[in-house]
Amino acid sequence: MSTQNRAPIQLSVEALNDLIIDSIQDIKGKNIVKLDLRQLEEAPTDFFIICEGDSNTQVNAIANNIYGRLKKEGNLLPSNFEGQQNGLWILLDYFDTVIHVFYKDTRGFYELEDLWSDAIFTEYQSF
Repeated sequence: MSTQNRAPIQLSVEALNDLIIDSIQDIKGKNIVKLDLRQLEEAPTDFFIICEGDSNTQVNAIANNIYGRLKKEGNLLPSNFEGQQNGLWILLDYFDTVIHVFYKDTRGFYELEDLWSDAIFTEYQSF
């Protein structure tokens, strides 16, 4: 059956975030953190999920795994998918949740977590 004929799967935001975290852990993403921004007035989304890879290749693999699993298991495509060319900072926007996959040095430079330090942070184990 083609994906075009399937009814959309409705994932809760919690299930979406769990699938994203699992997709990151599949590719051994590191320093995984979820920022709950829902209580912040100026927040651009409800959640940020941030992680890092040790190489451009790993950063791309993490982002591609998230994209592929959400497409296959959730019938979801991001509204925006940028940064694949250089693999330093890849962004996937799923409206309620925006994923930032960083190369380690790039993450340290931008300090995205510091910009949203009022968010509720949840850290996840890296395998």
